[in-house]
Amino acid sequence: MIQQIDAPLREDVRLLGNLLGETLKLHAGQDLFNQIEQIRALAKGARDGQKEAEKQLEELFSTLKDEEILPLTRAFSHFLNFANIAEQYHLVRSRRQHEFDENAPSPNPLDHLFQKFKQKDISADALYQQVCELKIELVLTAHPTEVSRRTLIQKYDGINQCLSRLDQQKLTPHERQSVLDEMKQLICSAWQTDEIRQHRPTPIDEAKWGFTTIEQTLWNAVPKFIHELDQLVLEHCGRPLPLEVAPIRFASWMGGDRDGNPNVTHQVTQEVLWLSRWQAADLYVRDIEALRWELSIQNCSEEMSEALGYTHPEPYREYLRQTRERLRATRHWLAQKLQGQDADASLVIHSKDELLQPLLLCYRSLMACNLPEIANGRLLDFIRRVNCFGIELLKLDVRQESGRHRQAISAITEYLGLGNFDTWTEQARQNFLLQELQSKRPLLPKHFNEPAQSLILHPDVQEVFATMQTLAEQPSESLGAYIISMAEYPSDVLAVLLLQKEAGIQRPLRVVPLFETLKDLDGAAATMATLFNMHWYRQHIQGKHEVMIGYSDSAKDAGFMSANWAQYRAQEELTAVARQHAVQLTLFHGRGGSISRGGAPTQQALFSQPPGSISGAIRVTEQGEMIRFKFGVEGIALQNLEIYTAATLEATLLPPPEPKAEWRELMHCMTDLSVQVYRQTVRENPHFVQYLRTVTPELELQMLPLGSRPAKRKVSGGIESLRAIPWVFAWTQIRLMLPAWLGTGAALNQVLDQGQKELLDEMLQQWPYFQTLIDMLEMVLSKADAHVALYYEAHLTDDPELKALGQELRQRLQDAVQTLLALKGESKLLSHNEVLDQSMRVRKPYLLPLHLLQAKLMKRRRIYLAEQQLEHTPVDHALMVSIAGIAAGLRNTG
Repeated sequence: MIQQIDAPLREDVRLLGNLLGETLKLHAGQDLFNQIEQIRALAKGARDGQKEAEKQLEELFSTLKDEEILPLTRAFSHFLNFANIAEQYHLVRSRRQHEFDENAPSPNPLDHLFQKFKQKDISADALYQQVCELKIELVLTAHPTEVSRRTLIQKYDGINQCLSRLDQQKLTPHERQSVLDEMKQLICSAWQTDEIRQHRPTPIDEAKWGFTTIEQTLWNAVPKFIHELDQLVLEHCGRPLPLEVAPIRFASWMGGDRDGNPNVTHQVTQEVLWLSRWQAADLYVRDIEALRWELSIQNCSEEMSEALGYTHPEPYREYLRQTRERLRATRHWLAQKLQGQDADASLVIHSKDELLQPLLLCYRSLMACNLPEIANGRLLDFIRRVNCFGIELLKLDVRQESGRHRQAISAITEYLGLGNFDTWTEQARQNFLLQELQSKRPLLPKHFNEPAQSLILHPDVQEVFATMQTLAEQPSESLGAYIISMAEYPSDVLAVLLLQKEAGIQRPLRVVPLFETLKDLDGAAATMATLFNMHWYRQHIQGKHEVMIGYSDSAKDAGFMSANWAQYRAQEELTAVARQHAVQLTLFHGRGGSISRGGAPTQQALFSQPPGSISGAIRVTEQGEMIRFKFGVEGIALQNLEIYTAATLEATLLPPPEPKAEWRELMHCMTDLSVQVYRQTVRENPHFVQYLRTVTPELELQMLPLGSRPAKRKVSGGIESLRAIPWVFAWTQIRLMLPAWLGTGAALNQVLDQGQKELLDEMLQQWPYFQTLIDMLEMVLSKADAHVALYYEAHLTDDPELKALGQELRQRLQDAVQTLLALKGESKLLSHNEVLDQSMRVRKPYLLPLHLLQAKLMKRRRIYLAEQQLEHTPVDHALMVSIAGIAAGLRNTG
């Protein structure tokens, strides 16, 4: 079966490779094409263990001139991107094939899950209620791991569509040739386009990129998904979903995440909020024009006639005319605002309800006139979009670091002559904040007449105040949560509430503490318990609260296994504390693509959370390149919406088992050793930082204009100030994958040496959390390659101490692989994941040349910098392309 499924995928990869080859012959010359074919053949030999082939590759690359390297890096990067396109389309093809084969299992996980609920005696009423109450929010973030330019992504989407058209059974030879010609044109255009952005994207650019994802795929995928879900619920529960249901919604950090990003100002946030509403209004204008064209119906209900107020031969068109004009007026008003001009706001739509009510009246009228076929078509899709996307398209979250709020409150207390808030005890801070939150007077005058008060006029403090003022001026529906990064204390939450009150925000944004480091995760439950015990705070939250769990910084701080277990325990404790105080808790998971940042297949990741921690509600970040991989193609977007819904429903109605006491004890022992090994290497080895900056392209990554945010929180900081994303990205580039396994292998090995394999086997079979942890470790170890890492080291350092550290790290990697194989009782990695195994095997002949070339490029660039003090070197472009190509080949980069 796997071979049958893989055959079309192999054909697609071959087709795209051949078309790229033709393009290279035509536009880069026969000599380059021949050279690439020679390199490809040698790389395949090297993949299959031929030492001579790799030696020949090294010799070939050593003789290349600077200008000869760029076309090679570009060609191999394109091969890897085309492999991604083929794999993405293959997922869509597999879904379609299942529809033709009645005996094949459904690709929709909800089908299987609803059958499972029936077997487990979950009643139809309980299932129906839970589906109606689902609150899944996917939060798109602009973390800089998306290396592909938007212009290339559009070409890749075009190639994907061509593959789809080629799959159609009844294409004439002429039609087939026409599709192939279009593919050639797109591949040629991609080859002629620079892969590297000329400029770093602004936060506005990032936000527009998020809007594009909605417009191109999710705008259509969401109503299709809800239609599917509605049919399933009707079949299994005997009644359709309510019209207002929206199990999945979307939010964004793009333009709101100011943590460590000085480019996100209050003006930027305001512009993004207007842009988001403009984009929504524009999409709705198109929808309502198409809807009015369709609704030429004559019959209407009495309710419709009364609402219209007069007789008209086409009542629906006439009734919706005003809604269309209001949408147009809204779009115009927002366009004027974006240009810094004022416009008439009398017709502007300010709430979802204003748009929804006319549509619902039309729906009721059509149903009353016995026209469900029309009511449940374009009109129902429109209603479902409004329920999901509102008037804002994406609700904007705001994120800022706790220290900035403390600085702002300190400025206020100093201005008032009360001293420096930052130096007070935690209890004193809480007392002051609670007292002021309950006071009816403002803290500060509107205008300051004392320029000597320097702290309150500090630009950072003024920016915090200006951000709050900007939020006060928005429709509350446009805004999501206010996230406090590096949250430590209850006063961090109260401080943000006081700043919102001072700005006059009528409906305050819910304040969400983000617990990130190991210490903060361990203290999260105590912090929330203190807040829940405050009478004023309990009244304020009205029985609901959200807490964010950070994956990135905790893993950088303590290593993958220790951070993972700390996150699990924090969720357990937070769930228990919330239950004690009768608070409905929503956990917000700040996941990334790589496993050290929480990445895992969605269903597996959610089902492996502590029992009770997902109670029908969850928020999850979708970051960087994962947005494109999960939502860039409509069919795959549909599948991911199904997976999120299925995983949340299953974790809610059939939660995983409570871990046994002996499992917990073993996890504590393993993580204690894991964090010790990890920190000994990362923090205490005096050569570690130098190794990172010499052997990996950590410094070179800063050349890539990936995102709007600086690579470091503080410009002068060391490894502790390095952001988690470039930290992971750098180790991924040299295939050492260190953040994902360092310490974990040693901990597992010790437990095996102590004769506890039987207990580990039990955990692996019975505990979804541990199973997921081991599966993710196996996936990342399968992508690691000690031989490639050694190649970088050999080319980039002669320092014996760095080489000794490199040897130690590679040995630890090999030990981690052997330990994992011993635990699973297998002879090779991915024995039970043939799809990923084959995927990596196909990519290796294209990845290996890029790695070898990248090591040479890094060496040449550093020589140029040392000898000629150049700001830009002749190899910069090729080096950036190699980084982008390797990232595309390995996919989950950061």
